[in-house]
Amino acid sequence: MASRHNRPAPARSAPAKAGPKPVSASALALGQEAAPAAAYVGFKAAPVGDSASKEALARLKQATQGLRDHAQSRLLDQAILAVRRHDYAKAEQLAQKALAQDQGLGVAWHVLAVAREKLGDFAASMHCYEAALKLLPNQDAVAADVGRLAYRMGMPDIAAKLFRLHLAHQPGDVAGLNNLASALRDLNAESEAIEVLKPAIGAHPEQPILWNTLGTVMCSLGDGATALTFFDEAIRLDPAFAKAYHNRAYARLDLGDAEGALADCDQAIRHSVAREDVATIQFARSTILLALGRVAEGWAAYEARTSPDLPDAPRFVLEGRQLAAGEPLAGKRLLVMAEQGLGDEVMFAGLLPDVADALGPDGKLSLVVERRLVPLFARSFPGADVTRHRTVALEGRVYRTAPEIERWDQFDAWTPIASLLQTLRPTADSFPARERFLTPDPDRVAHWRGVLADRPGLKVGVLWKSLKLDGERARLFSPFRLWEPVLRTPGVSFVNIQYGDCDEEIRIAREEFGVDLWTPPGIDLKEDLDDIAALTSALDLTVGFSNATINLAGACGAPIWIVTAAAAWTRLGTDRYPWYPQARAFVTENLQTWAGVMDEVAQALAEKAAR
Repeated sequence: MASRHNRPAPARSAPAKAGPKPVSASALALGQEAAPAAAYVGFKAAPVGDSASKEALARLKQATQGLRDHAQSRLLDQAILAVRRHDYAKAEQLAQKALAQDQGLGVAWHVLAVAREKLGDFAASMHCYEAALKLLPNQDAVAADVGRLAYRMGMPDIAAKLFRLHLAHQPGDVAGLNNLASALRDLNAESEAIEVLKPAIGAHPEQPILWNTLGTVMCSLGDGATALTFFDEAIRLDPAFAKAYHNRAYARLDLGDAEGALADCDQAIRHSVAREDVATIQFARSTILLALGRVAEGWAAYEARTSPDLPDAPRFVLEGRQLAAGEPLAGKRLLVMAEQGLGDEVMFAGLLPDVADALGPDGKLSLVVERRLVPLFARSFPGADVTRHRTVALEGRVYRTAPEIERWDQFDAWTPIASLLQTLRPTADSFPARERFLTPDPDRVAHWRGVLADRPGLKVGVLWKSLKLDGERARLFSPFRLWEPVLRTPGVSFVNIQYGDCDEEIRIAREEFGVDLWTPPGIDLKEDLDDIAALTSALDLTVGFSNATINLAGACGAPIWIVTAAAAWTRLGTDRYPWYPQARAFVTENLQTWAGVMDEVAQALAEKAAR
């Protein structure tokens, strides 16, 4: 936690309503570098409560009545009234006036924190909450507020500690119990979350938020069928509970029921009030349309991924004009910004040969990609200018810039790369049967073929997880122990190409499966993306789930087998993987039947090795 401030933060002008604020280049330069992430919309069972609710403001007003200084009390009463009227800028100014008189005034820090949270200035709000937490004798209300903000800023570990502090003062508080369970779920502590929720539901069976959160915990465990039961109960108790419809849609997807998921999304949108919730569900709906094979409709809806109301949507801080949907490309000087996570940047890059053709000889293509991809993309698209982007986390939001672009007048327009999908990939059949669209370094491919020559049999690269595996994403990957029949396949030398910490899985493979998962020497499997592209091109096959590495292999034309869930949107309603024509898809019926699909992979691999 940050240390207590010695002086109030300087006054500044701000819009009266909450929401994203314009960000200066200088502010972004000081922002914290953030890992690129896919536009992934998951469960809606975040901590509940509102720091500016009627009850919360009543508690704040009661605290001001105990102040000895009547002038300070009047200032803070006026600030609380401004919050009630949604005039958060005025509330901020009045709280600062009170702090100018007494910086040890805990309730003033609390009011200032609420005002800045509502203005969207999460970082400054967090500092103010921390100051209030240190100064106020009654910490439970502040702990609940700062816990919710910490959760929103992607710090579930800190949030869990604060929710426990709140519950120490109010042990039976339903919102506090729900919030702690939500944070524990996101920390992969599902068993602890269940232990929090079971007695809470026993004491308060009429509370739909508890059933909803329990459903999300079961989804995290991959038990969509049980989760459906809990979401059904939440909706029975509150037929207008939008978040429960949203979550039930994800449980249906886990079970392969995309049509049912779409119906639930429509119900969620119908009952949602907050713009943030509507934007979140609209984006989720777009991926369900794609999973159903309604591709043109899905891509149009997929633009929701950039909505300013979507909390995790990247904000592109770029100058110049954004390309309009369907606008002709011929002769344009176009800047294409890569977006989302590494795997997405690579997957969407399959559009670039078509973009270059559409621009024609009088046009010019410029690319902004993740720094580790620059050498590979520069080799693959020699006619394009390729520079790196920078992704920054600032005040609880994510921004993407192009720091190496100095002259923006050299471009006629810019576009996020996925916005070109509507025009260039209107159907699943419009994906070209292109051998490859990225070009690995031929010298490094030759090097790796030489290194692999000493490995007997079929050389197969394996990868089994994403770098980010929080409570809900982990369910999208088969548990490692289910890889045993695959890894025991005779006639195969398995090559570990899984980035991140995988020492435990390698140990399990060696000690329990009797299999050597060989890690190639002299390569950083997380950083050396150009060399990974060459390594996978030298392998006979790469097998695994969709992550950055398998997308690199597919983009370079290497043979890949991808294991996916039944309703994975990236298959676009087909039984194949349209992005890579050489890919073979192994599809599980639902997230509780990974064992069956892994057996299918093992059988297919045995047949391939025998041949």
